[in-house]
Amino acid sequence: MANTTSIEWTEATWNPVTGCTKVSAGCANCYAERLAVRLKAMGVLNYAHGFEPTMHEDSLHLPLTWKKPRSIFVNSMSDLFHEDVSNEFILKVFDVMSEAHWHRFQILTKRPERLALMSRILRWQPNIWMGVTVENSLCLDRVDMLVGSEAQVKFLSIEPMLGPLSQLSTDGIDWVIVGGESGPGARPIRYEWVAEIRDKCLKSDVPFFFKQWGGARKKETGHVLDGRTWREMPARSQGLHLSLRNG
Repeated sequence: MANTTSIEWTEATWNPVTGCTKVSAGCANCYAERLAVRLKAMGVLNYAHGFEPTMHEDSLHLPLTWKKPRSIFVNSMSDLFHEDVSNEFILKVFDVMSEAHWHRFQILTKRPERLALMSRILRWQPNIWMGVTVENSLCLDRVDMLVGSEAQVKFLSIEPMLGPLSQLSTDGIDWVIVGGESGPGARPIRYEWVAEIRDKCLKSDVPFFFKQWGGARKKETGHVLDGRTWREMPARSQGLHLSLRNG
C-alpha cells in the first residue's frame, strides 16, 4: 500500500510491512495502530489482520512504478526491523530501494539492535536514509547503534518528545526532527526541551526540523518556534553535507 501523505518531512509513504508491537513509551498512543483498526473495518486488504505484523510481497515493487523522484517514508505503518519481519524480506526491501535510486527513502526504527546486527549485509546507498526514534533519555542508546551502522545518511526522530534530552549528542547525525505528540491522550511537550535540541543542532550545524507542538488540536498550536518555522533538511552532494537553512 502506498500513498501521498500529510507528514511534513516526507512526500509519500510505502508500506511493504504493516503492523507492529509496542516497545517503549513513544508507542503508547500509536497513530498507526488506530489507523490500522479503521482500515481493517473499511475492508482494506493489507489490513485484514489489523495491526498484526504482516509482510506484503505484492507491495514490494511499487516505488519502481513511480517515475517522478520523491521522498518516501518506508513503513509508516510498521517497523522494518520488527522481529516478525524476516531477514530475507528486509534484504528485498533494500534491493528495491537501491534499484529505485531516483527516490529518497527514509526509514525509522525503534529496534536498532537488529539494525546493528544486519547493517553489514544491507545494500546501503546514498538515497537510503536511516533513522531511529528517540522519545526520551531512556532511548539514547538507539543513537549510538544508529551511528555505528553503515547507513550513509543518519537521522533522529524525536517524536513524540516526552522529556528532556540534555545528554543527546549529534555527532555522526545528519538530521534531527522534533515534534510533540498529537491526537487522543497526547502527552505534553515543553519549550525548553525543544529549544535545547534546536540549539545543539545550530551549534553542530545539523539541519533541524520542528514538526509541531502537538496536543489535541495540533493545527491550533502550530509549529512556530521562537518566531519562525524550522524546516531544515539535509542534502548530499558528492558525499558532502550541505545544510539547507530556511524559515
